[in-house]
Order: sequence, then C-alpha cells, then structure tokens
Amino acid sequence: MDEEFLRTLRATFKVEAAEHLQALGTGLMELEKTAAPAAQLAIIETVFRAAHSLKGAARAIDLTEIESLCQSLEGLFAAWKRRESLPDPESLDRAHRILDTMVQTLTAPAAVTADPARQPAEPPAAVALTVETDSVRIAVSALDERLLEAEEMLAIKGASDQRVIELGALAGRFTQWRKEWARIQQRTRPDPGLGDFLDWNHDYLRALEEKVVGLRRTAEQERLLVGKLIDDLLANSKKLLMLPLATLSTLLSKLVRDLTRDQGKEADLTIRGEEVTIDKRILEELKDPLIHLLRNCVDHGIETPQQRRLAGKPARAAITVAVAPVNGNQVEISVSDDGAGIDVAEVMAAAARRGVAVPEAVQQGGESAALALVFETEVSTSPMITQLSGRGLGLAIVREKAEKLGGRVGIESRRGAGTTIRMTVPLTLATFRGVLIECARRLFIVPTVQVERVTRFRAQDVQTVEGRRALALNGRAVALVDLSEVLQLPALRAVEPLDATAVLILGAGEQRLAIAVDAVLDEREVLVKRFGKPLSRVRNIAGATILGSGELAPILNVPDLLKSARTGGGVARVSAPPRPAQAKRILIVEDSITSRMLLKGILESAGYDTKTAVDGIDAFTALRAERFDGVVSDVEMPRMNGFDLTARIRADRALAQLPVVLVTALESREDRERGIDVGANAYLVKSSLDQSNLLDALRRLA
Repeated sequence: MDEEFLRTLRATFKVEAAEHLQALGTGLMELEKTAAPAAQLAIIETVFRAAHSLKGAARAIDLTEIESLCQSLEGLFAAWKRRESLPDPESLDRAHRILDTMVQTLTAPAAVTADPARQPAEPPAAVALTVETDSVRIAVSALDERLLEAEEMLAIKGASDQRVIELGALAGRFTQWRKEWARIQQRTRPDPGLGDFLDWNHDYLRALEEKVVGLRRTAEQERLLVGKLIDDLLANSKKLLMLPLATLSTLLSKLVRDLTRDQGKEADLTIRGEEVTIDKRILEELKDPLIHLLRNCVDHGIETPQQRRLAGKPARAAITVAVAPVNGNQVEISVSDDGAGIDVAEVMAAAARRGVAVPEAVQQGGESAALALVFETEVSTSPMITQLSGRGLGLAIVREKAEKLGGRVGIESRRGAGTTIRMTVPLTLATFRGVLIECARRLFIVPTVQVERVTRFRAQDVQTVEGRRALALNGRAVALVDLSEVLQLPALRAVEPLDATAVLILGAGEQRLAIAVDAVLDEREVLVKRFGKPLSRVRNIAGATILGSGELAPILNVPDLLKSARTGGGVARVSAPPRPAQAKRILIVEDSITSRMLLKGILESAGYDTKTAVDGIDAFTALRAERFDGVVSDVEMPRMNGFDLTARIRADRALAQLPVVLVTALESREDRERGIDVGANAYLVKSSLDQSNLLDALRRLA
C-alpha cells in the first residue's frame, strides 16, 4: 500500500475512532443511569454498533489490538442484548476498563502512526465531533487561520469609522468658515476687484464643502456596509470554531464516576446548558479548571454515604455543572455540590500556616473575602496530601486560568449545604469588549469584564486608611491608586481639583481596586494582539490592539495591576515569614537500598540533611535519640511497617507533631484511609511519584 495513502487512511481513522469512542463512553454512562429494560436495549444497540464499526475500521489498517478489544466489547454487549447477563456495576466497570485500554492504546506514540507530530493532543474519548450527512471534515488549524483573517478585518472596520469621524470634523470646519465669512462681509465693503476675488473664493469653497459633505455621506454608507459585512463574516467564522459544552460531558461524567468509586462515595453529575457554544480555544483552556473543580467536589466537598445519612441527606450527593451566557459576549460556568461546605476558620488557619497574605477585608471579618483565600497557592484544608489533593494548587490553577482568559472567579459556600464556584469568561478569545482610557497622554484598554463600574470622585470622598488612600464604596473601603503610579509613568494630571477625576473600580475574585485615570473615552470591541518572544510576559500588560486611528493601545492585565498596586503601597501587604537558614533534617525509612539511596539523593539535592533507617524499629530508635524535622517512610518493611511506625510517632508526646510522609506502592483506597487513620500527613504512591510531589509535600509540612 502506498505510504502517503496509508498516512491519509490513518489520519482518517483517528477522527473516526474519536467519534466511536465518544459514542461508547456516552452510552456506558447512560446505561448506569437507566433502569428501564426498553431504554437499556436501545442504548446497548447503539454501543454495539459503535464497537462493531470501530472494529471494522481498525481491521482495515491492521490495528489488531484495537480489533481484539472491540471484539471483547461486542461479546459483552451481545450478552446484554440476549439478556444472558445484565449491565450491572461489575460488567459496566469491565466495559469501562476495556474502553480506557483502547484510549491508551490509540494515544500511545506508535498507535496509529510513527510520526509523533501527528499524535492527538488528548485522548480520543475526550473529543466529541458532530457528524452530519451534509458536513465535511477540515483541519482545525485551517479554521483557526480563517478566523484570524476575519478578526484582522476589525482593523479595517475601525479605520473606516475613523475616516468618517475625520471627514465629519473637516465638514465642521467649513461651518466655522461660513460663520466667519458672513461676519467679515457685514463689516467690510471691498473694492470691485477684491470683491470679485472674494466671491470666486466663496463659490470655490462652497463647492469644496459640498464635495467634502458628499464624501462624508458616501463614507458613512460604506462604513455601514463594510461594518455589517465584517460583523457577519466574523460572527460566521467564529461559529466554525464554536463547540457546545456537550463535547466535555462524557469526560466530566466519567471523571466523577471514577473518583467517587475510588473514594467510596456516591454522586450524580448533572450538566446544564450543554447546548451553549463556546470558542474551541476557550473550551480547551477550561477543561483543566473543570477537572480540578470536580476533583475538589469529590475530594473535599461531598461526604461519604454514611456521613450524609447521619446529616439527614440522601446517600448520593448531587454535583452540578451549569453554563449560561451573560452580558452578550461572556459565559458563566458554575460548579456546585451539596456537600459539607467550607469551614472559613480552617481556611484562615491554613493561610496563616503558609504565610499567605491576608487582605484587610478578611481581617475585618469578611466571610466572602476569607473564602477567596482558597484560590491562593498552597492554601488547602485537606488533612493529608495525596496524588489527588492537599497541595493547594487546584483552585489556584482555576483562578489563574480564568484570569488568563480575561475572566474572573468567585466562590459561595454554606456549612452543611455545599459550595458553588463560578467562573465568568469570554465566549470568544481573540476579540472582546474593552474600555478605552487615557493616562499620562497614553491610551490603554481595560477588559470590560473586569471593570465593575466607572465613576468620578471628589476630594471629600477620599479617606485615609492605615496611611493609604481609599474610597468608600457600598460601605467598604477600596484602595485608591493612580494608574500612572502603578505603571511608573510621569504624572501629567494635576492633583487638584479632584472633583473631575475619573476612576475605574477593577475586580478580580474578591479583590477590588480603584484606579484613577485622566479620562475614560469609550467602550469598543478590540482585537487582541498577543506578544511573542522576547515579550511573552510583560508585567501589567496582557497584549495590545490597534485602534481605528492607527494608534497602538496596550491592553492592561488587571490581576497584575492588583498585585503591582499592593507591592507599590496602594494596598496593605503581609509578607511571608522568612525560611530558616539552617538545613532541615529528614529521616528516610526504607528497607530497599535502591529506593533508600534514590530518596536520599532527591532530598539532599534539594538542600535537606538526611539520615536513613532500614525499618520502623531502626527509625523509632533514631527518633528518640536525635532531632528531626520530618520523616519519609515506606510502608511495607520487616519488623515494623510504616503504618505502625506512624502510629508509634503519634502516640509519643515528644514526637506527636512530627510530619510523616508515607511513600509506598500500596495505592488502594483502604490503604490510603489507613494512612489517614494512623496520622500520616501525606500519602504518595510510588507508581506516580516524581520528586516535585515529594519536595512539595515536605516544603509544606516540614
């Protein structure tokens, strides 16, 4: 077979396989929720056909392993169809395992093609494609290019607007000329020669005025026509890359299913607004935050069935993902659960332990501001670090992703009733609504989604709070800074009077900042121009846009502005406690000499002082004789295992507070729960251990 044709065939197979795997995953999830026999048979027929079609496609390009796995699924589905067996939890788990193996096989480097550059960026089961009889397949990269070309035409639309404004201003100058001409004629009586010249001059300028007015009228008509064509082209081009949230439904449903089973919990995931379409690029950026939020719901939010029954709740928890368009070009995504809620006191205690800056609003008792601390890196209320949680990174990643997209994130929680986290992000990535402002004779754009309000303040509105300027808004003091100070630009605006000073109230999460500017000029749709290397990351600046006048206007990065204002004295700042200069001592307990030396090398390279022990008894003897800042221990060891060693440490008054990290090959839920019961601070599984996990755990605990 021709090599080029084979590559084409394999590329086609990847797309087809993604469709069949999506159908299989969705069908299996539906079977778990469906009890009616007739409805089950309809679903079984659908997944049976998908497995059969995928088997035939795999056979065509000699993927024998996929063919064999499809054969196994067909056998299982056939037994369900004949009612020889039922789709009970055990057989459904088996089907899911086969499906997972199939996904892993197809995403392996040599699965479909030997060219690594052609490998899909994500498992096929996480991809959903809409297939219709009147559709064609086209590379996403080609659609990206067409959309970019359409977006670039916004500059033409802006230039057309600017030309109309300029022609209008020119026509206005003729009006002023006519007034001046009439005034002069009334006051002077020129001689005939000069009068003839002035009459000719008058007629000439009147003809010129008519020409300019005609050009302005034509330009206005062309502006309306071109504007509509560009708006329609851009809107239709965006639709090519708009995907419904339903493309992530199977991935999210399976994630919740697997996590709850692994932790011995029960939950139903409901997804609302699956039909809402979002820019594919934004949807890809949202996948990780949604995964983090759902993991958080399962790990921190919902309780075990027994705990829920004791609290008077149904044994099965309810987790909801809801999507709804807001404010035209934005979409709100909320993830909620009916679990235990968040203990604000625990959050503040966790922040204090890690030296995280506590805003004034939190210190004054603001519960909503205190809840926002969960978005800070390293703030976690989990009693134990595992591969799933406890490092305080998940919600920090959620906030960073939302802010990177020009959005914001908020949280609501009630003890015993559950938690809701809301993300508001743009529907499209390249264009957005922005507020055009002027500061120090320069133009800037601020994303509208992060501007709460635009107002003016007077001298008597300014307060002094702890030596810093602030405005009172809705009964709350909001720090006030000049944008020129934050951006370190020369202040060209007079300090007095303050009555006419414009101010933008910016917000990101629970943080608020009032920024004074020289003028607020307009709100408009702008095209984002991202910076390339070496300007990939510029403090306070997210990108730039070209205005209709041809001027370049930087787009301000609001989260960066909030940080810069804090560090520049605009907002109170609490510094983290300094780390001790003396190296911390860690006791490594491991019976395998290879593992022992590996752990020793990792910790000493990170600056720790280490000592080793070969089992629990050897370790406990060392702990009673010397001082250590933490223990890293295996579980399965002769004489005394890691569980018993941890229990002995917790029972000893002098050692009870010593951090213990268990590093083991035991990865079942029962083993992790036993680790929690005996008092371990972290439980890391060797099969997925990397040195960053271990060092991160020690840095937090020891």
